[in-house]
Amino acid sequence: MRGFIGHTDAGWWRLLSAAPALSEVNFWRPGGRTFAALSPGEPFFFRLKSPVNKIGGFGLFARYAALPVWRAWEVFGPANGVGDEGEFVERLARLARRPVTQTSVIGCIAVTDCTFFPADALVDVPTSFNPQNLSGSLIDLGQPEGRRLWAVCLERAVALTPASASAANWLEDAASRQRHGRPQLVIPRLGQGSFRLAVLDAYGSCAVTGEHSLPALEAAHIRPFGQGGTHDLRNGLPFRRDLHRLFDLGYVSVKPGGEFIVSPRLRSEFANGHTYYALAGQKLRHPNRAEATPDSELLAWHSQTVFQAA
Repeated sequence: MRGFIGHTDAGWWRLLSAAPALSEVNFWRPGGRTFAALSPGEPFFFRLKSPVNKIGGFGLFARYAALPVWRAWEVFGPANGVGDEGEFVERLARLARRPVTQTSVIGCIAVTDCTFFPADALVDVPTSFNPQNLSGSLIDLGQPEGRRLWAVCLERAVALTPASASAANWLEDAASRQRHGRPQLVIPRLGQGSFRLAVLDAYGSCAVTGEHSLPALEAAHIRPFGQGGTHDLRNGLPFRRDLHRLFDLGYVSVKPGGEFIVSPRLRSEFANGHTYYALAGQKLRHPNRAEATPDSELLAWHSQTVFQAA
């Protein structure tokens, strides 16, 4: 198993370490440089730059996407480690040393199940790590230095995580396996941000209209997170923004077989809806991989519980 040590912006670390409710973050890279060093579930370590030169926390790599700044802010919000979108643009420009706008493309590394260490509990960086490597570097967690780093970070995270926290079980299990020499890849739980990235990546367009324009697309939960839904890929559908809103309100839905349906209440309540009735009966477009296929039970729940049939 591998890990990756990335150079952390101090302001990013300070803001996120003070927000324990954020379990998922965006480790962004100015310029849109790609990232293919890790597989989902492998650890990503946050190294505070010199003169600190310590590991300030870690999480599990979920996925990478190149996004315009405005979309990165829309998807991750404060989990970008900045207070607002304007500050985000300013910090990117300062680090990139060139003008940055809301439409500039940046690299977004979604890291989930994050733990941030307090200032008095930072972890030593392996001696073999080269801080001159501006992109960060891989570390083999099967070798002595990598094993020590992973073990120390896990033990520290377990000590800092309340037993009632959702991350406690996987951390304790991973720490136990590490102590017994049996490290194992952890399947990362998608957070809100990585859920959106995964859904849009799986389809590339609106599942109903085929619209490809990124500003017009959103990832919808079939069963809302606040009503027992999860950030699982099979609980997601990419919709054009207007269809997403109508879907959440129950004016449109999808049958378990994939048929798009439109409520008659659009016509009776708003004396309109011609654009949407023309879409009724269409079959959803298929995702580019089978594991993203919508769960038929969740579609049944939405079409029977949320959809306004009459």
